[in-house]
Amino acid sequence: MNNTAPFIPFDIKCYTKLHEKFEFLFEPELINEICHLGTLKKFEGGQVIMDINQQVTHIPLIVSGSVKIMTEDEEGHELLLYYLELGDTCAITLNCCTSSAKSAIRAVTEESTELLFIPVEQMDTWMTTYKKWRVFVLDSYNTRVMELLKAVDNLAFHNMDDRLKRYLKDKVWVSKSDELNITHYEIANDLNSSRVVISRLMKKLEKEGLIKQGRNRVKILNYTEW
Repeated sequence: MNNTAPFIPFDIKCYTKLHEKFEFLFEPELINEICHLGTLKKFEGGQVIMDINQQVTHIPLIVSGSVKIMTEDEEGHELLLYYLELGDTCAITLNCCTSSAKSAIRAVTEESTELLFIPVEQMDTWMTTYKKWRVFVLDSYNTRVMELLKAVDNLAFHNMDDRLKRYLKDKVWVSKSDELNITHYEIANDLNSSRVVISRLMKKLEKEGLIKQGRNRVKILNYTEW
């Protein structure tokens, strides 16, 4: 967890907001405990909130914004695994909590993001106390396993053209906008490719009428038809 992020004190307004955001996930009693025991923090886009080999002391819960989860090979090359949004948590982090292992992922905010950090000690307590927390944890595992299988499938069976298209569509879905503020270098880094390859493929997509490019900006055209 990034301890440099500003702490947001709980007030009645904040308390009410958390109840409104999480009432579809948890029992009111559990939300009360989350409000009292959790630490709410705000991050700007591009901040690392969890890094590889960092000791996991808290479970992150997305209140607003989005977070991308990355892994890294032995040479330090990153690869995007999946995104987290409102009400999500990281299943890999949950697994680290249960096994007292260090983080195997890097979590980076995509935009201005609020997160609740819940002490790991609560995970086992709530598993036996609250049915909806058990369902939440199991669903989180299932969802992220499916995301990881898609990532493996993408790497093993799809060429870079297909991977790039899926990446751009996922970015649109997460950002809720068809205009992305992103560079070719950032795309290459997320896809574990080179900027030269990505620039060539982006130019190809532009010629095909699928995107429009500006300086550090990409507009995705008719992405629902891709």
